Amino acid sequence: MKTCLVLEGGAKRGIYTAGVLDVLLENNVITDGVIGVSAGAIHGCSYASLQAGRGIRYNMDYGNDYRFMSLKSWLLSGNVVDTEFCYHELPEKLDPYDNEAFMNGGIEFYAVCSNVETGKPEYIKIKDMFAEIDYLRASASLPLLSKTVEVGGMKLLDGGITDSIPLKAAENLGFNKNIVVLTRPAGYRKKPSSLRRLVGWFYRKYPKFVEAMNIRHNMYNDELDYIEQQEKDGKIIVLRPSKTIKVKKMEQDLNRVKEMYNLGRLDAENMLEKIKKFAGK
Repeated sequence: MKTCLVLEGGAKRGIYTAGVLDVLLENNVITDGVIGVSAGAIHGCSYASLQAGRGIRYNMDYGNDYRFMSLKSWLLSGNVVDTEFCYHELPEKLDPYDNEAFMNGGIEFYAVCSNVETGKPEYIKIKDMFAEIDYLRASASLPLLSKTVEVGGMKLLDGGITDSIPLKAAENLGFNKNIVVLTRPAGYRKKPSSLRRLVGWFYRKYPKFVEAMNIRHNMYNDELDYIEQQEKDGKIIVLRPSKTIKVKKMEQDLNRVKEMYNLGRLDAENMLEKIKKFAGK
């Protein structure tokens, strides 16, 4: 039996996931694999390098630096997240990422990206985080707010557009005991985007990607339905925020970010024994 963490995205809301993962690491709940989308992939990589506390630490230390995530960064560079700062200076110097631990830890790590040309998801297995950092960057590159990432002969953007909660992908990869971490409370359903016309014009050269953007809400809600049925049948464990905390996509209130992180910790602690039993730990 192979265990896997399936991690939804959610920009700054994804700090909830960091709280969950830190509790798992602190209690030696180590899965065989991680598959993450956008912020889920960002926080999942610190879990895969066994660096508990890293996600909340650098969010609190640099969360209000405009290069971390802001409209100012977008206006200056074309990317809402500054590439050099977030994907090089921060993990290589300011809050070092333990790439050696990641490469030698034995956890299979997959980042989900959206192929702009095909309108389909790509499940990228990353073996060297520094050498393949552009796949992680692509997974978290928000449409309209980020430049397309060209890597591996593909044009890639936010994985959440084509596979927001990749449980079925994890199952297809051979993981049969899956722990799903969502960043929205129970009962949430996604509505159609209000930016359809803008998306259609901006990505007019990529009609399949435009189509994927336009039907994303259907895909997302279908995935939630599947997850809820699998949870009901006892086949998976699901963690989701136990209450609603309003965290903006580019939240600047670090107290609110910390509150969301602490909620992730609390929810994971409350389910810890159930998770351990399920994962065989």
